[in-house]
Amino acid sequence: MSDSVAILDRVGVRYGTQWALSDVSAVFPAGAVGLLGPNGAGKSTMLKALLGLIKPDSGRIGVLDLDVAVAPLDIRARVGYMPESDAQIPGMTAVSFVAYCAELSGLPAADAMQRAHEVLYYVGLGEARYRNVETYSTGMKQRIKLAQALVHDPDLLLLDEPTNGMDPKGREEMLALVRDIAYSRHISLILSSHVMPDVESVCDAVVVMNRGKVVMQGPIASLKKPTGHIFEVRVKGNRAAFVERLRMQAFECRETDADEFRVLVPATAGPEQLFASAAQVGAQVRHLKQSVPTLEDVFAEAMGEQ
Repeated sequence: MSDSVAILDRVGVRYGTQWALSDVSAVFPAGAVGLLGPNGAGKSTMLKALLGLIKPDSGRIGVLDLDVAVAPLDIRARVGYMPESDAQIPGMTAVSFVAYCAELSGLPAADAMQRAHEVLYYVGLGEARYRNVETYSTGMKQRIKLAQALVHDPDLLLLDEPTNGMDPKGREEMLALVRDIAYSRHISLILSSHVMPDVESVCDAVVVMNRGKVVMQGPIASLKKPTGHIFEVRVKGNRAAFVERLRMQAFECRETDADEFRVLVPATAGPEQLFASAAQVGAQVRHLKQSVPTLEDVFAEAMGEQ
């Protein structure tokens, strides 16, 4: 097997006249990889194309060294998929639903039921496994979606917005499960999300999408190596004019709260340009601190290139 679990080569997917994926090429290495982008970037379409649920209008897709156009059923037998939308069957208990999913994946009935109990305990639903799924809270429904994706012991997991609708405690517990799956159980996964801290807390590499295109990809550690200096800045006075002045000089600026923003200053420049720019528009720099790059900085830079 190659070191990659999925490869897209110049893939295009069109809905009517709208291209959801446009000439997309990407490589997903083994391990935990984030698929990052704003809502509507094409992330869910890509996951469905990887599963063979959507046929591309152009290009080629390979998953686990298999061609999606030739062997979609073989791929789906080896992949677990946690969709963004709810996919439970009302009237079924959690254990019967997950066992049913296991049988659909080819497990004998007795083995399917045993695996259902195991994975429901693993995702934290052991005490609620005999409750009907329609009585579950949003967080519990997210957990049962993860359970059905794991029940057949897949080689690859596709997780579409797994923390959607969860409270902070449930979100952290879900991310802890995903980390355990990737690093203790050694199951490769693709985590699709628009929430950058979720991706950064779990993944080693990332594919960044925007408007149906891949705008950046690679190991997070490498992407976070700055091409210049990053400063946390707070100003008093004509803030909007100051930001506009920096952007005219091709400095990347990203607001973080009401008072502070982050500025990527090219390697050829320095903090003195920030003070000079502030003076030129009648603003005062009240706080200036050099910072380390984050995945949000990478994302902002990628979006700026679009």
